[in-house]
Amino acid sequence: MGRLVDGRYRVRGRVARGGMATVYLATDLRLERRVALKVMHHHLSDDDRFQSRFIQEARAAARLSDPHVVSVFDQGQDGDIAYLVMEYLPGVTLRDLLTDQTRLPVDHAVTVMHAVLSGLASAHRAGFIHRDVKPENVLIAEDGRIKIGDFGLARATTANTASGQQLLGTIAYLAPELVTQGTADARTDIYALGIMLYEMLTGEQPYQGEQPMQIAYQHATEQVPRPSFLNPAVPEQLDELVLWSTERSPDERPADAQEMLDRLLEIEDQLGIVPLAPRSRLAPAIHDDGADEEGETKLLPPSLNTGEVTSVLSGTAPVGSAPANEGNAERLRVKTRRRRVRGAWATSIILILALVAGGAGWWFGSGPGSRVLVPNFAQNATFDEASQQLAALELTAVEETANSLDVPAGRILEVSPAPGTQVYPGDEVTITTSVGPASVRLGSFRGMTREQVEDYATDAAIDVPDEPSQVFDDSDAGTVIGARITPAGSDESYGCLEGCEAHQGDTLALTVSAGPVPDVQDLSIDAARERLEEAGLEVSEQTEKWYSDQYAAGFVIGLVDIPEGESLRPGDSVTLIESLGPEPVAVPDVAGMTRNAAVAALEAEGFEVTYNGLWNAWPDAWTTVTGTDPEAGSEHVPEQTTVTIYIDNTGAV
Repeated sequence: MGRLVDGRYRVRGRVARGGMATVYLATDLRLERRVALKVMHHHLSDDDRFQSRFIQEARAAARLSDPHVVSVFDQGQDGDIAYLVMEYLPGVTLRDLLTDQTRLPVDHAVTVMHAVLSGLASAHRAGFIHRDVKPENVLIAEDGRIKIGDFGLARATTANTASGQQLLGTIAYLAPELVTQGTADARTDIYALGIMLYEMLTGEQPYQGEQPMQIAYQHATEQVPRPSFLNPAVPEQLDELVLWSTERSPDERPADAQEMLDRLLEIEDQLGIVPLAPRSRLAPAIHDDGADEEGETKLLPPSLNTGEVTSVLSGTAPVGSAPANEGNAERLRVKTRRRRVRGAWATSIILILALVAGGAGWWFGSGPGSRVLVPNFAQNATFDEASQQLAALELTAVEETANSLDVPAGRILEVSPAPGTQVYPGDEVTITTSVGPASVRLGSFRGMTREQVEDYATDAAIDVPDEPSQVFDDSDAGTVIGARITPAGSDESYGCLEGCEAHQGDTLALTVSAGPVPDVQDLSIDAARERLEEAGLEVSEQTEKWYSDQYAAGFVIGLVDIPEGESLRPGDSVTLIESLGPEPVAVPDVAGMTRNAAVAALEAEGFEVTYNGLWNAWPDAWTTVTGTDPEAGSEHVPEQTTVTIYIDNTGAV
């Protein structure tokens, strides 16, 4: 029995209650079909802002025409009641399915993502973002149809700014930009989809915390791990899809749902997955405020915010169950006949239940159906030890292996069914043992930056120390010029700059270029010292002094050479080589030589020579050099010195 809304919609029962509205099952009397009636709460009806958002949801969803989006048929106002009329979809939510099954098989998870991405792609093409993508808003019908609903937070993509008080998306699926900037676009939906895919594949959300702020902080500062770390059955392609869609920077994610769907289609083709129609094992929850004409009520799946019955719609006059033209006598005969049939059925059911209960009691109590509990195994137990315990309970142990960073090789990693589960004697219990960390193939790091190598190693679960070694090198500063792997638990390392085989959990030590050693040639001593210290080098107060024809006195020739096989690192000490200028030469003793012989001897040492030009009129043999200025034996720089020779004619006949 229920109220008649707007003269057209007869309420049958409550489905769910959310923060803005309550959803009811109703009958559209005009078109004779069942619909979902979403009614805004009374305390929000007078709030123009909320009412505007409520109407906006109708307009946003009504513009979307896609088989994977819950359809909106109508929107209206009946007195103080604002309502939406939506498609009726009996079944469960993805949240119910995850609660029941913990995590989904890979093909089922792909099926759900395929449908949700198709629906969101239509929304993004129409210029809308959902803003509240989560398992509670993904509906799975009894016939296998998958649809995304609740566009109550939808916004046009051109109006994407939100204040802190308006961040209404569920915290577990909140994109980093909503936490740090308060903005959202289509890539915000993509991030939530990535978190939802991670949850479907692993059975848990990537970030946990007692307070919402803790989870929000993790969204803003941490990278979502690979699902295969928790579920080794997850293919690498889906690992990469999760990492791509949950990048902290929106620019690194798919631009919209269509781009992510295109990649998912490629993955389906690579893995040979054909999307299935997943079926739920759950029955939908019902809050019955009244029954329909047939005495039954089928409701939409319960959402996250189910709660106490709302007072927005209260029961009114009952709806008759018999045609108006039936007489009282006919109605009495019909009711009597129904009671007899129901009584016979009730008696039969009671007898059958009694027989079943008796048989079940014998079967499970003392018969062959009596069950045993899967035992708890000691920490670090091996498969052989677990197998002996199970054999004592007449259970069969089956061994499987998986990689693990935390559990030593040969030790138990997982037990299925879980310890404490009731099983029958003779059943198999799967014991998954660790084979240690997985091996990984690392490519060449040559030419990569430190940040690129660290991201690469993190994805491969390889540890990288925070502070790499630095060496001055001709490569650009920050470029990786050396890499060595140290296996976990070992002190020995091996080179990996050109790529190598390693294991998850190993340590990768990097050597990074600090850039070229600063060029200080032809600088003053003080200028050279300042430049080297700015580069992180210590400069000795003492300098080596060399003669140099190229560099003027007091200027730097270079650095004292580093011993062969050693490299210069930030913090090392260096010594400057200071120029003394050109090296001086002793003036040759040319006394007693003829004019031409003396000139040749002095010019051979690099000196310029001058003398009284009148002596050029005398034959060379008649000339004798008597002395020089500067005098013979004094040291001078040839290029800077002119020697004057003094000549006599003592050799004349």
